[in-house]
Amino acid sequence: MATFAAVCAPRRRWLLGATALLLCAGLPLAARAASPVDLALVLAVDASGSVSEARFELQKQGYAAAFRDPRVLAAIRGGSSQSIAVTMFQWTGPRLQVQVVPWMLIKDEASAEAFAIAIEAAPRRLFGGGTSISGAIDYARLLLAQAPYEPARRVIDVSGDGSNNAGRPVTLARDEAVRAGIGINGLPILTVEPDLDRYYRDFVIGGPGAFMVPATSYETFAQAIIKKLINEIAANDSGVLRR
Repeated sequence: MATFAAVCAPRRRWLLGATALLLCAGLPLAARAASPVDLALVLAVDASGSVSEARFELQKQGYAAAFRDPRVLAAIRGGSSQSIAVTMFQWTGPRLQVQVVPWMLIKDEASAEAFAIAIEAAPRRLFGGGTSISGAIDYARLLLAQAPYEPARRVIDVSGDGSNNAGRPVTLARDEAVRAGIGINGLPILTVEPDLDRYYRDFVIGGPGAFMVPATSYETFAQAIIKKLINEIAANDSGVLRR
């Protein structure tokens, strides 16, 4: 006669398998299988006190226009997986950062347009508190650790109009990120500090092939970010200032 354990074993295996399937079905897709992408890119947008509402709007419109530019989409399609993952957050002081656009996959015109719309719809959440580039880099590292993708490269894109004046030294944050295999590129806006490009070159950008594209003013931000994104996505060596 079959033992009780022998009779129940098949049922236990079925129950365990069914439970596993139910648990898996309840997980987000990202938790089940991370999609490979050529680049995981964090866009860190300055929302400090020196950034007026008009200046902040120019930044938003510049980013949105960049993701609608066919040259940016062509750079994305030139990668091995033909896709990138991007998120955006606003930053000011050492502990003042807010993710305003979640991680999104960009692989075609429709997804690029969706990201541009998300940027335009994101309200300003911060209005002052100092300028902590180090805090922005540290927060960006957390976002990269949470990204539901498997990127070939991880990059933090910092834009701002001032040097680090709050929080820990920016070089410490930069060096820790670089040691973790993360690249940091910069888009200094020279409206407030005309020599900010030198500061970004010496203290902010880091990692293999790190570069910056300065914007002479907020009015030229849109052109600068298009150039920067194309180089960032394609890892192009031409036409940029490198560290």
